[in-house]
Amino acid sequence: MSVRTTDQQWRPRGAGSLRSRAVNSYLARVAQPLMVAGMGRSGPSPRLISAMRPGVNRTLVAMSPVPAGTRAERVHEFVSNGQVRGEWVGAHGGPARPDRPAETRILYYLHGSGYVVCSARTHRGLVARLSRQTGLSAFSLDYRLGPEYRFPSAGDDAIRGYHWLLAQGYRPEQIVVGGDSAGGHLALDLLADNHRRGVGQPRGLVLFSPLYDPTFDLAVANQLRGTRDPVIDAVSAQRILQLYTGSTTPDHPRMRITLDEAMTLPPTLIQVGGLEVMGDDARAIARVMRAAGADVRLQEWPGQGHVFQMFPRLAPESRVALREAAEFLRAMG
Repeated sequence: MSVRTTDQQWRPRGAGSLRSRAVNSYLARVAQPLMVAGMGRSGPSPRLISAMRPGVNRTLVAMSPVPAGTRAERVHEFVSNGQVRGEWVGAHGGPARPDRPAETRILYYLHGSGYVVCSARTHRGLVARLSRQTGLSAFSLDYRLGPEYRFPSAGDDAIRGYHWLLAQGYRPEQIVVGGDSAGGHLALDLLADNHRRGVGQPRGLVLFSPLYDPTFDLAVANQLRGTRDPVIDAVSAQRILQLYTGSTTPDHPRMRITLDEAMTLPPTLIQVGGLEVMGDDARAIARVMRAAGADVRLQEWPGQGHVFQMFPRLAPESRVALREAAEFLRAMG
């Protein structure tokens, strides 16, 4: 396996570990056909998505084990402009929820979902492994999902969660933000909103397989050029995302987030699998953030699929990638 991190865009080398190649071969034969078959002629129905969500979530929980000794504390608080739901997660030997906010650095985690599935619970294993390797407690947000809620409900929840953390006594420079897939898009939306409101930016940003374009046009074009993701069929995923984005126009300022040189942006690490149909999304984020003056490291991992960091039992690269991410976060000081 050869992985390089530079300030320039690069293409992956190698084909990944034998185990990850075997897993991806199996998923390409089983998982993606199931995804396509579930679409039907008119696309997925809202009722189908709601009905299948519990089963999908249970499967992800089983595939992403939580380290022994992990502590989790649920949060459901009402604030002036809505609710904050999620959980504090700690796997570092201390309390999940820090008792001295003014003296503690934390991770604010935004899970992936396609905006229609997943939760803080499905991602507890991933977040706990980050907590164990960095020594940070994490607040993992539960945000509203489609099709029950539409754009920009999830983004509003992510922004509200950040402000809630500030109200608890954490300063922006004590917060690092992590996110995968749709959570990556939520993180960009948060950065843009902070700039608009004059709110301090987080100390750092780590993104796994991030979404940049919620219309999924980038991913569809990538697939048409020959990229074959082992799990995600881009056309099917595009139709699923529309259950959340609805009739929102692609030029809406909170769809393809605008980041520019007037903004103060945090140091950022982006990791993406070399097989992903969303690879162009990750590369677009790196390009846009660099053009805005941010310090961005882009890692492409050979032979890996979507958010492979979640599944240490399926790919040895998962553990290595998380160690890289933890090292980046620890270097934040």
